[in-house]
Amino acid sequence: MTKLTLCFSLFQTLTAPAPFADETSCQCRAPHEKLTIAQARLGTPVDRPVRVYADGIFDLFHSGHARALMQAKTLFPNSYLLVGVCSDDLTHKFKGFTVMNETERYEALRHCRYVDEVIRDAPWTLTPEFLEKHKIDFVAHDDIPYSSAGSDDVYKHIKEAAEQRLSDSTTREWRGMFVPTQRTEGISTSDIITRIVRDYDVYARRNLQRGYTAKELNVSFINVSTLIHICF
Repeated sequence: MTKLTLCFSLFQTLTAPAPFADETSCQCRAPHEKLTIAQARLGTPVDRPVRVYADGIFDLFHSGHARALMQAKTLFPNSYLLVGVCSDDLTHKFKGFTVMNETERYEALRHCRYVDEVIRDAPWTLTPEFLEKHKIDFVAHDDIPYSSAGSDDVYKHIKEAAEQRLSDSTTREWRGMFVPTQRTEGISTSDIITRIVRDYDVYARRNLQRGYTAKELNVSFINVSTLIHICF
């Protein structure tokens, strides 16, 4: 790949949404041999980027999400960041209802500058088959245990494989793949929803003033009258 081709590729990345994984072929054209963290940090050839995977729900996409993806993207000098986004069905089953639907969440990720590729309907728990299919070198996530789906930490198997040398072939597959990022304190989807619920009257009046109807806000006529009276 020439410098001109690389510059054009970067230009495309910054002027168009990131592609969906199921609409593009694997971007790693060089032989995909297993990398160690040390090798990745030294840098790889232009045509062999380090394929880093990060996943999540990304509801009400905010700066905490963006900072986590920035960290994942900049872990190594030559990184290609794949971001898995869980579907509505999986999320509602294992975590709860979202404000944004899956299409809105997919699109939010496609327009984040750090994201090179979006994987729709990402699995809740990573498997060797998924990692192999997408040629993933490393998995990036904060180190805080993520309790869900009957597990005390859905990333536990990858974290432990990074720390231990076991004979199990699956463990060998995962060894050294987990790279921790830092969680941004003070901002989360739950925090944002809490603010809205706490100040419900404020935001209900705001939207009534902007032309939304009681039906759209799911409030009764009595509540609307009260809110309007408070407003004036």
